[in-house]
Amino acid sequence: MPTILDPNAQGRLFSMSEDLNYKYPNNLNLIPASQDHARLTKEIYIRAMESSNEMSKRYASWRKVDQTLTAYVKLDESEQNIKDKDDRKPVSIVVPYSYATLETILTYLVSAFLEDPIFRYSGSGPEDVVGAILMEKVIEQQTRQFKAALSLHTMFRDSLSYGMGVVTPTWDRKWGWKAVVQDSGFMSALFGRFMSTGKVRGREETILFEGNRIKNIDPYMFLPDPNIPITDLQHGEFVGWIEQTNYMKLIELEKNDSDIFNVKYLKGLGPGGRSQFNKARSETGRSDKFGTSTNAYGAGMTTAPIDVVWMYWTMIPKDNKLGKEEYPEKWLFGLAADKVLICAKRLDLNHNMYPVAVCAPDFDGYSSTPVSRLELMYGMQEALDWLFNSHIANVRKAINDMLIVDPSLINMADLQDPRPGKLVRMRRSAWGRGVENAVKQLQVNDITRSHIGDAASIIDYMQRTSAATDSVSGMVRKSGERVTAQETRDTRQSALSRLTKAAKIVSLQAMQDIGYMMASHTQQLMSKDLYVKATGTWADVLKQEYPDQSSIHVSPLDVIVDYDLVVKDGSTPTGDSEGWVEVFRIMAQQPQLYQSFDMVRIFKHIARIMGAKDINEFVLKSGPVSPVQIESSDKIQKGVQQGNMVPIEQIPGGGNV
Repeated sequence: MPTILDPNAQGRLFSMSEDLNYKYPNNLNLIPASQDHARLTKEIYIRAMESSNEMSKRYASWRKVDQTLTAYVKLDESEQNIKDKDDRKPVSIVVPYSYATLETILTYLVSAFLEDPIFRYSGSGPEDVVGAILMEKVIEQQTRQFKAALSLHTMFRDSLSYGMGVVTPTWDRKWGWKAVVQDSGFMSALFGRFMSTGKVRGREETILFEGNRIKNIDPYMFLPDPNIPITDLQHGEFVGWIEQTNYMKLIELEKNDSDIFNVKYLKGLGPGGRSQFNKARSETGRSDKFGTSTNAYGAGMTTAPIDVVWMYWTMIPKDNKLGKEEYPEKWLFGLAADKVLICAKRLDLNHNMYPVAVCAPDFDGYSSTPVSRLELMYGMQEALDWLFNSHIANVRKAINDMLIVDPSLINMADLQDPRPGKLVRMRRSAWGRGVENAVKQLQVNDITRSHIGDAASIIDYMQRTSAATDSVSGMVRKSGERVTAQETRDTRQSALSRLTKAAKIVSLQAMQDIGYMMASHTQQLMSKDLYVKATGTWADVLKQEYPDQSSIHVSPLDVIVDYDLVVKDGSTPTGDSEGWVEVFRIMAQQPQLYQSFDMVRIFKHIARIMGAKDINEFVLKSGPVSPVQIESSDKIQKGVQQGNMVPIEQIPGGGNV
């Protein structure tokens, strides 16, 4: 009989009191069974509990939003029977209008913020101009390497769904192996030195890339200070979140980061690695459509899932025996599995902020958990679903035969046969009496006939609430009256102005903080040289500074400059392109106008309105064009008489060059 390996029999490899020779900060004893460890663990635990209790009040509402975005309704017994008999028959669904609204607003935010470069910088003084441009190029490379646009998209989506989108910009390093050329040979005992026989290919472990990685924080896992508004995150005493990870990732992190310790105590925890604050699996409605078990996370024993509570905490080190300082400092703590501290370090970031940014476009300025745009529309979405589903149910009932039958006259087996070409036989006792009174169809009235029209009215209210109108979402609204092009443009512009307002809030709340933190992290933590391309908006400036280089070498010292963050305001290049073209045509024909206005900039503005991504790519690189000189009519006539000027049509080739 084969040996049966019970995964539940896996035990802890190390006891909490065993000394594994870790070096702890500030000469503390942070062995899990020590008093210092117990004291700090309690402080982190209390704050996480306080925040979790407040945040959990919002989970029920968020779960309803999740369910509207899955476009799926869990079937009751009667509808399940209908599907079992014929899976082609329609049953209750979620009309995905909230999803359509979400996609429309997301499309606008992506268009407004995620064009490269996502973050732009300018020098504070003339001596800082080139350094700020290099800073922008370096961060542009970081955003591409770590796919920052995907994280920002998730942040926007969370803010519209749950009222808040949370990210943390962290400095990350990609470790790997790099191919190198090594000497091949042997150590000569005769000559007492290494004798080279050639070159071979080898490899060495190194940092492949380093930079800012934007990590998303699930709102279900977010642990902010509940005593402050969500937009005043930096004024709170603490802010934290729960990370779902595993033992292998943590032990790898401990290997490459000297600030991580105690991970070996977590080996063999099994299901005990989960945190009681992790309610994302049990509270969220994201997986309802797929029937995922709420206890799935951590149920298997083939992997070692571990939850880590990461918390930034502003506290006085002397009061917590972490130093002699008597004034507040920011520290980072990591509490794994609610029982083992794996990080305790002074933050020491130059910007002196919590590296956490929150996007809450529909905030009220006071709430710690604002109501989202989709939550505002949930009641209308629920009514829309009911109107649609009740109509479908009534139609499904109406198309089925509803008959009154005299079973003494009719052969019931024939009547119940669903196949076409039906032949229903009368009973022998009824032969010759006729068939008029044997079967009668019940009259069915469609009382839900007006529901589809009512649903259209609700959709109209949802559009007014969200500003995601038909014109913004790319659909032509049909109505009985003819709508002029000017009315269409005005309606679209009004809707876009409401979306622009939300985008400006996003810019002030999140994008400004993220851009500032990323630049500060780069100045403080960048350790490797890299190369950037001299392309894009600043190509001409970089070519003047580095005339013979298409790839520019950037060292950590090159980006230490005074800079200003150029914040995108969230607006998109929209406007009446036809009107601008007409204005440009008039100005080009009037000397007083084209001598007073910058025609090149006006032309670039028109090109952006019409969809050009980077009009500067089409600018001639051969050097500046000599300005056109305008001569008076008298001077031109005099030049013709002297033979110094000729009409353009008299030039050979008709003036064509």
